[in-house]
Amino acid sequence: MLFAGSDRDGVAEGKITVAYRRWAEPRVVEGRIYRTNAGRISIDSIKQVNPDLITDTDPDVALADRQNAKDVRRRLRGDDSQPTFLIRFHLVEGPDPREQLASDATLSAEDLADLRERLARFDQASNHGPWTTETLRLIQSTPATRAGDLAASLGRDTAPFKLDVRKLKNLGLTYSLEVGYRISPRGAAYLNALGN
Repeated sequence: MLFAGSDRDGVAEGKITVAYRRWAEPRVVEGRIYRTNAGRISIDSIKQVNPDLITDTDPDVALADRQNAKDVRRRLRGDDSQPTFLIRFHLVEGPDPREQLASDATLSAEDLADLRERLARFDQASNHGPWTTETLRLIQSTPATRAGDLAASLGRDTAPFKLDVRKLKNLGLTYSLEVGYRISPRGAAYLNALGN
């Protein structure tokens, strides 16, 4: 989830704890933690609502930092034939464990074996062949390159490529940038351990 303008600040400060989104289907799952441009949030609940039934006295309107029900409806984006979801969440304090993992360039023999095993499973499960090492090396050699350009250079579609890079990020091997990615210290240590 992304938050625009003052909403981003309100979420980051813990003042906004509700969001309304118009989506074809839910994009968040209750109980999961998501990284956003305002920090990490944990989803407390998500339910479909009828935007026409939202009232000015509904407490969720204020928790979303909206002036009134009309303001909620006015700010909904996307096709109005799609359902509207009410998402309740809270800010997760403390450092992101993935960031801490990514910044650690010290790989023990056990760490290296674990990474090799996990990445081998990703490669084996892929319907387009082994991809993990090639993708890591590509990100290392071309940081801050658009995902679409990286995917095209590998002859891949952008959406599944981005999902694969997210798997690498979850292992602390890459960082996401405003545009593209870069290899993390942990990712660089892993590639160094592989050698040529």
